[in-house]
Amino acid sequence: MSFNFIMMFSMTVFIASIIPGPSMLLALTHGIHYGAKKSMASAMGNVTITFIQASISIAGLGTILMASETAFQLIKWAGAAYLLYIGISILCSSEMSLSTKNLNRSTKKNSLTGMYLQAAFVTAGNPKAIVFFTAVFPQFIDPGMAYFYQFCVLMTICTFIAFSCFMIYAICGQKIVSLFSKDMVGKHIKRIIGSTFIGAAIGLAASNK
Repeated sequence: MSFNFIMMFSMTVFIASIIPGPSMLLALTHGIHYGAKKSMASAMGNVTITFIQASISIAGLGTILMASETAFQLIKWAGAAYLLYIGISILCSSEMSLSTKNLNRSTKKNSLTGMYLQAAFVTAGNPKAIVFFTAVFPQFIDPGMAYFYQFCVLMTICTFIAFSCFMIYAICGQKIVSLFSKDMVGKHIKRIIGSTFIGAAIGLAASNK
């Protein structure tokens, strides 16, 4: 695989990953609540499912999912329901004050395992990622080269980019805490994030395959 080939693949995956979506919104939320350092646990949850989704696509199983309307819809509706749950939970939460003191207190309330699982569930609830990988991978597979080698290279790039994009949003969330340490601002941001999660849920549920 040439350097230009790898760079083209990397840019394609990066652009698709950095675009705001449910996973990146969760990264921003965890960055606000728990800080960038703790959000690394969430990033690993996102990376784990991204690795599985990409592996499914490379293995050719993504084509089966794309052909199965029932399986696709089940995953999509489960993901939409979970996003709706997160959005309502944020809107109904008692407080979301933006201060380092509350950030440290929030960190104690949630375990790293809980953050990992929440990110994993949000990522897994978007079957479109499998569709994306299924469409993209064949464009970058060279039939004349060892398949396993190409698998390792492409998967390494995917997981690295997924982790990096998640942490970019988490760091931005932490910066928000330091820039806007006011209760009123925190309430507005809570409403915006909660409403965005609900909007993402509706959008995912209403979207066509």
